[in-house]
Amino acid sequence: MSFLSKISEGRNDFASYALTICLVIFSYGFLGSLPLLIDLRLSGTSFDEMMSIEHMTRILGKNRLLIHLLLPFFFIFGSLLVGMKYFHKRSIRSFFTSATSFRWKRFFTTFFLWWVIMSLFLVISFQTSSDLKWNFNWSNFWPLLLISFAMIPIQTTAEELFFRGYLAKAFYQKTGSVLHTILITSILFASMHAFNPEVATLGYGILVYYFLTAIFLAIMTVMDNGMELSMGYHAANNVFTAIMITNNWQAFQTDAVFIDTATPTFGIDSILTLVIVQPLFLLLLSKMYKWNNWKKLVK
Repeated sequence: MSFLSKISEGRNDFASYALTICLVIFSYGFLGSLPLLIDLRLSGTSFDEMMSIEHMTRILGKNRLLIHLLLPFFFIFGSLLVGMKYFHKRSIRSFFTSATSFRWKRFFTTFFLWWVIMSLFLVISFQTSSDLKWNFNWSNFWPLLLISFAMIPIQTTAEELFFRGYLAKAFYQKTGSVLHTILITSILFASMHAFNPEVATLGYGILVYYFLTAIFLAIMTVMDNGMELSMGYHAANNVFTAIMITNNWQAFQTDAVFIDTATPTFGIDSILTLVIVQPLFLLLLSKMYKWNNWKKLVK
């Protein structure tokens, strides 16, 4: 039985999905925001100033603000687990994988592979561009390292679980189409990023990157009958970005090893990632895990 179609156990009615999604929205929008709002108010920040990333960074510091930006995803993750267990009355594992247990080896395989690829991109960029500056400061970096490895995988897991696990199963149950499920959840994933600072800087064209990357992650999930590969890739991508390279316009502004001082653009590295690297990455995984039923993606 495929990952998306494995929904026979437990409750799959509209009320169960509605209650879980409402809980996720409440947890993210209210509970997840409270610690940041309280911290800012105790620091003497007005509500108008709370809308500025620059002001919040100046008041709280980059590492403290990063913690607050990641905390809401812990609430999302917890809400999904509650919904699965108490509203849907299903095993939590079934939302992650069709295997009998979570396949950690797959998770660490894509984590390692994508980390190596991003490292190569970074080395090439550093050698060929004068806009990439050394920014390393150990006293600021080691807390960032701890925060990133402890919290960012929860953030990426919450996103993968919500879009590629939870919503994907709901839409597949409704449509019966893998293709429609991939497209709908990928549009929603891209839309979730519409209010990111990157979009304000680069324009809505950057949402194409999020949309195509979401499709890439969804293909991994469908072909491998589980989210372990997409979770590893997503975690590596966000942890690497947080600790290795930063700039003054993205959502996570950190004390990373390098700072990119170039004029913000939808760069050639992003285009190459979408049209060459990600397809080749899928091809590599297909050889490793012997995927051959590609037709199911368009059913």
